[in-house]
Amino acid sequence: MNSLSPFTADMSRAVAFERARLLFADQLNLARGKYVPMTEAAKGHARFCVGTYAVTYDRTLVAAPGGGLLDGLPDMEMHFDPDALRPGWEPGTQIALGQLQFKGAPFPLCGRGALIRAIAAWRARGLEPMVGIEMEAYVFQRDAAGNWVPYETPGAFVYGTGPFTDPAGLVDTIWEAAHACGIPIESMNAEYDAPQFELTLRFADALRAADDAFLFRQMARELLLRKGYLLSFLPKPFADKSGSGLHFNISFRDGAGRNVFADDVASGTLSATMRGAIAGMLHHHEALAAILAPTTNSYARLQPASLSGYWANWGIDHRSVTVRVSAETGAAARIEHRMADCAASPYVAIAALLQAALIGVEAGMDPGAPETDDGLETVGTDRHTPHDLPAALDALEADTVLTAAVGADLVANFIAIKREELNNLATRDEAGTIAYYLPYI
Repeated sequence: MNSLSPFTADMSRAVAFERARLLFADQLNLARGKYVPMTEAAKGHARFCVGTYAVTYDRTLVAAPGGGLLDGLPDMEMHFDPDALRPGWEPGTQIALGQLQFKGAPFPLCGRGALIRAIAAWRARGLEPMVGIEMEAYVFQRDAAGNWVPYETPGAFVYGTGPFTDPAGLVDTIWEAAHACGIPIESMNAEYDAPQFELTLRFADALRAADDAFLFRQMARELLLRKGYLLSFLPKPFADKSGSGLHFNISFRDGAGRNVFADDVASGTLSATMRGAIAGMLHHHEALAAILAPTTNSYARLQPASLSGYWANWGIDHRSVTVRVSAETGAAARIEHRMADCAASPYVAIAALLQAALIGVEAGMDPGAPETDDGLETVGTDRHTPHDLPAALDALEADTVLTAAVGADLVANFIAIKREELNNLATRDEAGTIAYYLPYI
């Protein structure tokens, strides 16, 4: 077992023992888990109540399919490799990630399991999905009255770095911890609005990328909270500022380790794999919105002329489209999907995108012509994301091809939880809705 990571040496609350923190992402992308002594972690499994899949953010109980509320709330098990624990950011603590099982079989509501199935489907075609993840988030601080207000960054600007952008050195704190925890950073910088930051992780195989993103988000939020700040990945916390997205950069390696998109842009003719993948994502555009943009606040971000993945379109090196083909070639060639926000589970989101792409490839779908209009004032399509979460959930429920590919049971549970969430928010105004989500996203 690994010893304390270098970062934990200067944490203020030391402990005299080692422990493991067992974590999994539920359908709300909450980091469910428990601490156990290392002697228990060595067993490689632990029990949890299946009822974690029967509650909303505010713990309203829901008779959601698979959540066990009407079946006595039985146990499920998390299984993990005790020899593959990851360094944690808390003193004396390592992290275990694994898959959920129920009655000896894979638990169908497990998002990590859904991603593993999607990866296996691509591997059956001789291809390994690779994913790079870009996250955007705002930082809040407390005012004199104890309210969360924007972090004071009076000298911030787009692509800003250093103390004018981040006077408290919060990026340094996150970077140091990520390095100690083995989470590879690609870049960090100020984004369009202040105090907004872009946090980009280096690409990896799809499962590792999702694991890294899940842990990074939790780690960064917890570390900043200890310093008195709130790092919020909420998609649209301020009506007068830009939204925060979650971009997935996707490519595929063949058996020789070569990126199959390597020559697509340079050749001027996109490969059948790239064309089919783009087409599949666009074909399921409306249904994907529910999974990738899963809060009512998400649809304040998904608007025309917002560079957010609203339109069902694609283009080459064009940031006003949903599916952007990077101009880079060779090993860095990729397609970037720009609709999601960080309220989404990275496991389920990547699984859904990979499954939609695979549907497009297997059906030989064609994405049509690329977007050549500006995408702001003029757009070459009339298809777009639903205008709100209820409509997005309806679109997902109606798209039986995508739901079957992602997992019918998982999707049914997700929809039931989200519809109860809508009931909880029905009487709240915009400020009340932000207050509902802010502690969790």
